[in-house]
Amino acid sequence: MKMSDLIADMILDMFDDQTSTVQIQRNDLANRLGCVPSQINYVITSRFTPEAGYRIESRRGGGGYILISRAGSKDSAIMGLINSIGDTIDERSARAHIYNLSYQSLIDDRAAKIMLSVLAEVNFKEIDRDTANRIRATLLKKMLISYVN
Repeated sequence: MKMSDLIADMILDMFDDQTSTVQIQRNDLANRLGCVPSQINYVITSRFTPEAGYRIESRRGGGGYILISRAGSKDSAIMGLINSIGDTIDERSARAHIYNLSYQSLIDDRAAKIMLSVLAEVNFKEIDRDTANRIRATLLKKMLISYVN
């Protein structure tokens, strides 16, 4: 088994049904596993991503730590949408997703209005349709990830 798999498995084992957040001392975990701390960073940044339903907080310094939190059900629903969007999305579909998120109270009205204004077709009138839809998908995903975080 690869070291990155061992690190990820060890972190996942720290979670249980009652625990939605784990605190990791990077150096301590690296010492226990016999690896360098940068390997811990690599695993956290590549496997415990917002797209995978995790939030990461870190504090540097002597008593520094890394907090890894599983997204709640609200965040999981948004993350599921992010993962389903794909590389392109047209304005009509983007609007429908935003309206649904707002209707289900997964995002607030202010965020919905901002997202709708950013993704509006008028902002892309100088760009060909395929490029505009790729940019729109990227922007929607980034806004939703920011909202979750």
